[in-house]
Amino acid sequence: MEKSILHKAATRGHANHGWLEAYHTFSFAGYQDPSRMNFGVLRVLNDDTISGGMGFGKHPHDNMEIITIPLEGALEHEDSMGNKAVIRKGEIQVMSAGTGVFHSEYNPSETERTKLLQIWVFPNKRNVEPRYDQISLNEADRHNQLQQILSPNAEDEGVWIHQDAWFHLGKFDENFKVGYDFKKSGNGVYAFVLNGKFEINGQELDQRDGFGISGTEKISITALTNDAEILLMEVPMFINFK
Repeated sequence: MEKSILHKAATRGHANHGWLEAYHTFSFAGYQDPSRMNFGVLRVLNDDTISGGMGFGKHPHDNMEIITIPLEGALEHEDSMGNKAVIRKGEIQVMSAGTGVFHSEYNPSETERTKLLQIWVFPNKRNVEPRYDQISLNEADRHNQLQQILSPNAEDEGVWIHQDAWFHLGKFDENFKVGYDFKKSGNGVYAFVLNGKFEINGQELDQRDGFGISGTEKISITALTNDAEILLMEVPMFINFK
């Protein structure tokens, strides 16, 4: 049976720390709502703006797949695995925390803000060896189509994680329609509108709205405005470790 859940942008948790303005789709830090803990294995969807020269000092993670998608500006990453890199809009970063890793994240510009999505997904294997990767994406490949940016397979398009999950980005002209067939039976899809407006299976969505659908095998997506951008996250609906 098809199920859906709508999270309007204005209902998200909000924290303004001066140097950091954060919106939380799911419970995180000071925002706690028992009804909004996760969507399947999708645990965190944070929409962050970081002021110039500021960021998160060294802190630990374990047994989580962490995906960072810059939307504006850049982010400097350094971790206990010896990686030091800067990611920018048009790139995607993944870190499998596994047995444990420390990292820091800073806005390397003193004058320009950084906007990003940070997404946490429960893995399907515990205590894996920590790993880091980042790739550049061809943004032209998402015009009026869904561009795969993440999968469970290292040989496929995009980055890969320890989970049966597939992420896609799309940027569409007004009234353009596209279908999405789920990659794995039993999975759900959480759609997050980055820009503009969409209709998914009859539900209208505005900018920064989130919409989760499960119990079906496909969805229909229509862009209601020009330059409408969306992130689709297909994930298992149950947390299981192999």
